[in-house]
Amino acid sequence: MSEPVNPTAAAPSPAPAPEASAAAYPIRVLLVDDQALIGEAVRRMLASERDIQYRYVGNPLLALDTAKEFRPTVILSDLVMPQMDGLELVSLFRGDPETEKIPLIVLSSMEEAATKVQAFKHGANDYLVKLPDRLEVIARVRYHSAGYVSMLQRDAAYEALRQSQQLVAEDLEEAARYAQSLFPEPIEERVTTTWRYIPSAALGGDAFGYHWLDADTFVVYLLDVAGHGVGAALLSVSVLNILRSGSLRKTDFSNPGQVLARLNDAFPVQDHGGKYFTIWYGIYKPSTRELRYSGGGHPPALLFAAGADPASLGSTGPMPGVLPDLLYETKTLSVPAGAKLFVYSDGLYELRLADESVLTHDDLLDELFPAVASGADPLVASMARAERLCGEIGYADDVSVVQVLLP
Repeated sequence: MSEPVNPTAAAPSPAPAPEASAAAYPIRVLLVDDQALIGEAVRRMLASERDIQYRYVGNPLLALDTAKEFRPTVILSDLVMPQMDGLELVSLFRGDPETEKIPLIVLSSMEEAATKVQAFKHGANDYLVKLPDRLEVIARVRYHSAGYVSMLQRDAAYEALRQSQQLVAEDLEEAARYAQSLFPEPIEERVTTTWRYIPSAALGGDAFGYHWLDADTFVVYLLDVAGHGVGAALLSVSVLNILRSGSLRKTDFSNPGQVLARLNDAFPVQDHGGKYFTIWYGIYKPSTRELRYSGGGHPPALLFAAGADPASLGSTGPMPGVLPDLLYETKTLSVPAGAKLFVYSDGLYELRLADESVLTHDDLLDELFPAVASGADPLVASMARAERLCGEIGYADDVSVVQVLLP
């Protein structure tokens, strides 16, 4: 006696949300065919395959809703059905975002090439003349399901990566906002300060500040941590907070060379993940018009004064933290009335152009000095140059400029 026809196998529990694990994607076969005998025949073909779940629907008008609920990894569909034309059903599956990518195999008694061509034009992935051999059905089901599952895993991995990158970007943005909140307000008392800061695409390590140590001692400094990311920002904020608060022990903050020597001892690279920073540190006394300064691996500050060539305020000291027990030289300069002190990070001139070439410090000076000689403000001229060269490309590094008018 033949077994009773039972084309609708017990429905499995709803599929889990997509995950990167292969276990989250069991093989699910949905057959759409108005003949219950075909539904039973396919069920028997797949019955021995324990990892394959099967669902049969005899009414094509219910096929789309069934597919959305069952979430098959492959669909088998007849072409000739009384309720709906099979090609129309193929188009229906392909037109819905929830089913448009599910592999679809046409299962039909028609062998004409023209019919097959029409099936493929409407979006079918494969075509089988029914009823094919059991082994062929299983092989094609597994083949198409594997491709579809790989796509789901890839899409899930991309989405997880996108969400992770979004969280990282939000954290970096918050860290950047905090770092920038530490930058000083402009001063217009005895000296006049202005500054510009352009963050790079990644979280950078620029930091700067200025304040009065006492009634006749003005300090200005700018530092740049090598590299990008949270580590660079944390180191720059740590150094900045020490300079703002004057909390470095046994340090005379009016002595630039001593300040750099103490920073060198306090921030050895081996204690900070190999990260180091460059710095320029200056002290100005209005009563004597004396500027004292020191630098460690940093671009020279520039002093612009009317009727005089720009002065380059460089120093030979290395980056703090690289070698222990270093001494840093303090240099002294007499400042003419109305001079402008110009302190900046290397992001101002190491600009990466569209052709991947990188500009140099000499390139900056070649444009900046003539512009200032013709009456341009150094800060305005330098920032206009940076915007002209990299405004559309984006900045590979932070750009920081502090300008102090010393009347």
